[in-house]
Amino acid sequence: MSVTSLDKDLDNLTFTLIADFAAPVERVWQLWADPRQLERWWGPPTYPATVEEHDLTPGGDVAYFMTGPEGDKHRGWWRIASVDAPATLEFTDGFADADGTPSADMPTTTTRVTLTERDGGTRMEMRSAFDTREQMDQLAEMGMEDGLREAVGQMDGLLAG
Repeated sequence: MSVTSLDKDLDNLTFTLIADFAAPVERVWQLWADPRQLERWWGPPTYPATVEEHDLTPGGDVAYFMTGPEGDKHRGWWRIASVDAPATLEFTDGFADADGTPSADMPTTTTRVTLTERDGGTRMEMRSAFDTREQMDQLAEMGMEDGLREAVGQMDGLLAG
């Protein structure tokens, strides 16, 4: 599995995942930049994603839903803050209601993805920052850590194929 560490920093309200891939930076970037590839790994294996909107430009939006084993749908969104392809992507990540409207009563995170060349492959760092400890705890209780580990773990198979 590519995930080499998953660290929760309670003092700085961050959650950082580090993964190493035996693929060039440009190839790993495509897993973010191509919506058809993104939906093959974004979300745990039992909750595959369907990307409905994908605009990776500053101010752009990504809208998606994950479908659970019982057919239940869980909607989410990103608002893109910055992009420096193929090295960095920063976005706000949140939940949405059934019609895709951002949910005001659910926490959001600010996520920064950094891809760097390392040992002939790519190191990916995903750092999620939370506004409050309560929000961090709420998303942890919802399974964010395991879900993210499982989701990123699917990237290896896509990069090998």
